[in-house]
Amino acid sequence: MAVRNIGIIMNGVTGRMGTNQHLIRSILAIRNQGGVALPGGDVIMPDPILVGRQENKLQSLAASHGVERYSTDLDACLADPYNEIYFDSQTTVRRAESIKQAIAAGKHIYCEKPTAVDLEGSLELARIARKAGVKNGVVQDKLFLPGLLKLKRLIDSGYFGRILSVRMEFGYWVFEGDWQPGQRPSWNYRKEDGGGIIVDMFAHWRYVLDNLFGEVKSVSCLAATHIPKRFDEQGAPYECTADDAAYATFELEGGIIVQANSSWAVRVDRDDLLTVTVDGTEGSAVAGLRDCKAQHRVNTPKPVWNPDIPNPFKFRDQWVQVPDNTTFDNAFKVQWEMFLKHIAIDTPFPWDLLEGAKGTQLADLGLQSWSERRWIDVPQLSL
Repeated sequence: MAVRNIGIIMNGVTGRMGTNQHLIRSILAIRNQGGVALPGGDVIMPDPILVGRQENKLQSLAASHGVERYSTDLDACLADPYNEIYFDSQTTVRRAESIKQAIAAGKHIYCEKPTAVDLEGSLELARIARKAGVKNGVVQDKLFLPGLLKLKRLIDSGYFGRILSVRMEFGYWVFEGDWQPGQRPSWNYRKEDGGGIIVDMFAHWRYVLDNLFGEVKSVSCLAATHIPKRFDEQGAPYECTADDAAYATFELEGGIIVQANSSWAVRVDRDDLLTVTVDGTEGSAVAGLRDCKAQHRVNTPKPVWNPDIPNPFKFRDQWVQVPDNTTFDNAFKVQWEMFLKHIAIDTPFPWDLLEGAKGTQLADLGLQSWSERRWIDVPQLSL
């Protein structure tokens, strides 16, 4: 058995998601399991170097998790040929320039989304990566959630018949920061810092819709800044300049209609922080992050509207859970393993920077639709 060590520059992992999902639950978990096994018995072993602007944070994070390498010198890390992959989970406004540096240094690219602050910036990254011949990928984690994998199983089996519509509800109450600390960083609510729920979540909705149901053809979006003032990490008040809720309708190929509500100003009365409801001619399903329940045509009740009597149906009892039938791993870790295999042995990895640009495109068009208060068609992208 041969072990191939792959140096990974991890830029921006001192943030919540970078630390928890990418460092601890992905790269360190892969190391702890003994690497990623390849056909024939060889193993890929990721070797991270943590990069950022604040040495004290990097040092503390590295010491807490037994990571030997960290640096505040990105240029030096990029110059080291041992580091084959550059990973970026910085704030959106910093991401594109760092990725350009990494591409110029010949590094393979893996990054969070949105890949840039606008479509042209995202397309530029995809173009220069292709021209440089470096492999590249974008995090599309929700495709690997257990609930959506079960939903995909139903779709692939033909369970729904012809899919008619999809309803997506996402969000939770993010505290304003005055009497309880907010669960999200303050920059999320400042447009000038790359914040806003359209920019954040439409990148997710694009790859979920494209990969599960069909290509997005048009969008209509109305957004709002429901909470005009919040308090930052130091307790200082600031004006919210970005949207914190978006109410969108998407038209997909094949005539499927999608309604998607995304909000950081909503209290949860549903089974999960994200629920995806699919209705088809032969059956329906409701998926969350981990679970999925279904109701077939032959099991569908026949209610009649009558507000004068108590409802005789217990609707939620009439759905059947879709079984696990497998062991589900962390969604971020699963995609990391796929990308590492893509680097080592060139296995397929379709979620590249061009796919990431599609998410930025939908966010841009959602913002345009909100501004102009009209439907916007979604053009096909190419390099």
